[in-house]
Amino acid sequence: MNTRDQILDLKQRIATSIIGQEQVIERLIIALLTNGNVLMEGLPGLAKTRAIKTLAMHLESQFSRIQFTPDLLPADVTGSEIYFEEGGKGQFKFQEGPIFGNLVLADEINRSPAKVQAALLEAMEERQVTVAGTTHKLPELFMVLATQNPIEQEGTYPLPEAQMDRFLMHIFIKQPADEDELKVLKLVRGEEASGGMKRDEAPIPQSVVFDARKEVAAVATTDAVDRYFVAIISATRNAGRYDKDLGRWIHVGASPRGTLALDRASRARAWLQGRDHVIPEDVQAVAADCLRHRIIPSYDASAEGRSNDELLDALMKKVAVP
Repeated sequence: MNTRDQILDLKQRIATSIIGQEQVIERLIIALLTNGNVLMEGLPGLAKTRAIKTLAMHLESQFSRIQFTPDLLPADVTGSEIYFEEGGKGQFKFQEGPIFGNLVLADEINRSPAKVQAALLEAMEERQVTVAGTTHKLPELFMVLATQNPIEQEGTYPLPEAQMDRFLMHIFIKQPADEDELKVLKLVRGEEASGGMKRDEAPIPQSVVFDARKEVAAVATTDAVDRYFVAIISATRNAGRYDKDLGRWIHVGASPRGTLALDRASRARAWLQGRDHVIPEDVQAVAADCLRHRIIPSYDASAEGRSNDELLDALMKKVAVP
């Protein structure tokens, strides 16, 4: 199989364990192909953690899980200098924390205070951590997959905008359809009878991901599509030029990371679709996931019950398509 076929095989393997969430699986694959981080948000029991663990199971990788709690410390994430004594001589040695995995699950990330969330900032952006003045490089294959629950607010700490902006995509997971839920019931019942999830095939090598990233980077975009990226981001910052109400509802628009996210995610989607160039449909397909966490609604929007998705949907309709 060529590189694309192997990535599609990985996608299909995940789909056999995650029922009715095809779009979520595609977004996870896109993030993997673009070296991005993902924030997954959904109600309890919608297989957020299962999706991430299934990806790790079918990919040659070291999986790390960090359960975020109010008493978690930054050193519990990054690791720390530990004093060792051997042969009468003592020295400090760095003991790596769970952030040094390949696929790092930050479970319920909003349950820890800002100082712990900040411990992820350097890792997510620069792929390194600095402890006691020494910088330690993270693995070449590194991806933070964070989860949070949208309805539980007691004992939580909303993620600061600076950290939200470091996620390539913010994925919302919806409740499954009735037929899909029936399939989930039968799947879990079968797993319980056989002793849990099993991997019947060898994991996909990391080298396949690195080769796929090179091919994605080679996917072409036209000048018109590049301008479309910029026009969408500019519209979030100057919404009043397109619509008076949108100008009232969007308080802060997306940063330049939004433009880069649209570019990378669109090229990855085009590659998954078997094309060597980006078309406007690719941009429109990933726009909400790339931008919903990068705009800040105004008080008026919140008071009138306008969600970020509604604002983005209305704005996308106003921007000219090349």
